[in-house]
Amino acid sequence: MKQKENKKSAVKIVLDQLAGIFCPVINYITAASILKCLLFLLAGCNLISRETGFYKVFNAASEGFFYFLPFFLAINISRLWKTDLFLTLFIPAAMLFPELNAILENSSESISFLGIPVQNAIYHSSVIPVIFASGLLYFVEKPCDRFIPEVIRGFLKPILCLLVVLPFTFLVFGPVGTWIGNGITRLFLAIYTWNPIVSGVFMGALIQPMVSVGAHWSLVPIAMNNLSVIGYDIIFPLFAGAVYAQSGAALACALKFRDPLKKKNAFQSAFTAFLGVTEPALYTVNLPLMKPFICAVIGGGIGGAITGFAGTRCYSFAFPSVVTCLAYAGPGFGLFMFSMAVGFISGFGLTMAVCRKNLED
Repeated sequence: MKQKENKKSAVKIVLDQLAGIFCPVINYITAASILKCLLFLLAGCNLISRETGFYKVFNAASEGFFYFLPFFLAINISRLWKTDLFLTLFIPAAMLFPELNAILENSSESISFLGIPVQNAIYHSSVIPVIFASGLLYFVEKPCDRFIPEVIRGFLKPILCLLVVLPFTFLVFGPVGTWIGNGITRLFLAIYTWNPIVSGVFMGALIQPMVSVGAHWSLVPIAMNNLSVIGYDIIFPLFAGAVYAQSGAALACALKFRDPLKKKNAFQSAFTAFLGVTEPALYTVNLPLMKPFICAVIGGGIGGAITGFAGTRCYSFAFPSVVTCLAYAGPGFGLFMFSMAVGFISGFGLTMAVCRKNLED
């Protein structure tokens, strides 16, 4: 019994750490999401052109925040785990260095590192690689501080730390999301050819767990290829219910929290998820509490079944949300919108039912 309690507390510690990493950037993720949505609406209604300097500058600000998210997370990790800030920033700097990034994110190119082929992976907007690598840095940095003489520590410690951390980053931590995502994608495509409704349940339930480990980026090249080759994509519509199930679950948590800061963060996370960005709700509310996350996963499966049945299609690259819904206008559009509502209600209702007491109790 005691061993079981220790395991539970270990899991809770990990989830609390994830919340601590993301909480400081919630407001900025919300701001970037709102800015991105406003630009999409203005351009979609032909009020501004995507070719204007105004659009390009503010689009760079909103998209840039998410693209360089590993840097922002590295700063939070350094503060939380008391690692050297500039040394921690070496990790996302290497991950997002343009020349290397262009190779690693291009499936037609490859490189080897220490004689070992490096798996192609998406590093921009990623979460898992920078967290795992920074965690390893924490354990490597401690003996360096202890055993390296102070007179040479300033330049020798960064070299030794990077010699250990960077190989793991590019050979193990980076490809993790790609390995998981590729396996799930192959299974999804096999299920879709057999039964679109079952595949909708499958992908609707799994997409947010995939987001939590950065594996969802493996689906993007497939969706983009579908758009360019056949003119539409059938994967993205299945995510709609899952997005709004996370929003509904976070809103339920906001109503259950008594702590003012937790309540505020949960409301902001629910709003951000409503705009289509679920990471704040995932990492700061639903996943650390686990039960709301499971409720949202169930809601996502229900919503995915609806869009799978409807055969909804996506006609331009846009993750599903109320502000990007015009990209899904076509056959099955009504049920696509309905799946958002069902996902939201399911996530909210199940969380309210499962978490009957105040969440601090």
